[in-house]
Order: sequence, then structure tokens, then C-alpha cells
Amino acid sequence: MATEIEKAAERVAKLRAQADKLSGPLADAQAQLEAAQEVEAARRAEREAEYNRELSRAWRDRADEAAHSGDDAHTRFVEALSAEPWFAAYVEYRAARYRRMHVLTAAQRAQTALGEPVTVPEPRLYDAQILDEIRGAVEKQAAALGAQFAEELEKTREGRVSGKE
Repeated sequence: MATEIEKAAERVAKLRAQADKLSGPLADAQAQLEAAQEVEAARRAEREAEYNRELSRAWRDRADEAAHSGDDAHTRFVEALSAEPWFAAYVEYRAARYRRMHVLTAAQRAQTALGEPVTVPEPRLYDAQILDEIRGAVEKQAAALGAQFAEELEKTREGRVSGKE
């Protein structure tokens, strides 16, 4: 009669044989997976290279298109801004500064033409604080829209590179 040790050894031998039998297909499956991953990595690298070549060739056109994509919006912005009463008042205020500048420039030319010493001060324009605040708000929102565009651009790139597009 077999001892406990012999029974355990026999069971271990059977399980080892089963494990050896199953490890072959597992190794084959792992090799197939690795080969498929290598093929996909090569395809992805080629698609990325093609995308990069295409972008490298066409970047000027795409950058120009992106730069002019806001032209209509700018026109609408100026039209809407011009219709605002506060803006019209601000333009009138700033126009007074420009009129003063033109008077000073004309007076300097007149003194120079007469051979007189120029006593008229140099014209100066002063920026108003409100412009800095408006500019800051515009830049913050524009940067956010630019970042959103960058995300969309990266999604397009990733779609092309991954072959999903």
C-alpha cells in the first residue's frame, strides 16, 4: 500500500504534467500577443510618422487657417462693441487725446518751419486702466479656447496615430 508521501508525490507528478501540458499553449498565446503588439506598435509608429510628415508639410497653411479663423468673430466683436454706449463715450474721450496730439504735432512743424525754437511738448498718449482689465479678461478666455483647440488637435493626432480615424 502506498504511503502518504508516495500518494502526494504521484499527485504532484500528475499536476506537473497537466501544468506542462497547459504551459505550452499559454506560451504560444503570449508569443502571439507580443507579436501582435509589436506589429501594432510598428503600424502606430508609421502612422505617427505619416501624420508628422503631413503636419510638417502643411503647417503654414494650417497655421494661417487657424490665424484667420477668428476674422469673422473679430468683425462681429468690433460691430457689437461699437454699438455699446460706454464704448462710444470712451472712443470720444480717446479721440480728444488724439486731437490734442495732432495740434501739438502741427504746432511743432509750424515752429520748425519758421525757424523758431520748438517749445511745444512732445505728444503723449496715456493708456487707460480699463484697457488692461479688458485685455486681461480677453487673454484669459482666449487662452482657454486655445487650450481647448490644442486638446482637439491632440485627439485628432491620437486618433490618426492609433488607427481609429
